[in-house]
Amino acid sequence: MNTHSIENEIVIIREESAITLEFLIPAQCDFFDGHFPQFKLLPAVGQFEIIFRFAKKYFNVSRAVSSIKRMKFSAPVLPDAKVRLNLVCNLEKQSVTFKMWSALDENRIYSSGTFLVAAHE
Repeated sequence: MNTHSIENEIVIIREESAITLEFLIPAQCDFFDGHFPQFKLLPAVGQFEIIFRFAKKYFNVSRAVSSIKRMKFSAPVLPDAKVRLNLVCNLEKQSVTFKMWSALDENRIYSSGTFLVAAHE
């Protein structure tokens, strides 16, 4: 059973080209499986997949990432983390800029970056 979809998001702020969401990454999320079994962490690839899925859902970006301009993973995401995610989509530049941080401590930034998506065909 696929349990790595996050569907409990709450929209905090919504603008034409930006959104801030809050959601819980539950301990049973299978992104945690096998990644440091004694000290479970959400791997970078899991973070990026969650970020990308929300970019697709709210801005209908292409499924193909053409390049990653920058990406930084600053703090570990633990099971049952309540997070906030800000996405800014620039359709003209075909870019998405993101920042994900703790909903309980705005100074605890989990990840940030910018990636480019391929144009829709």
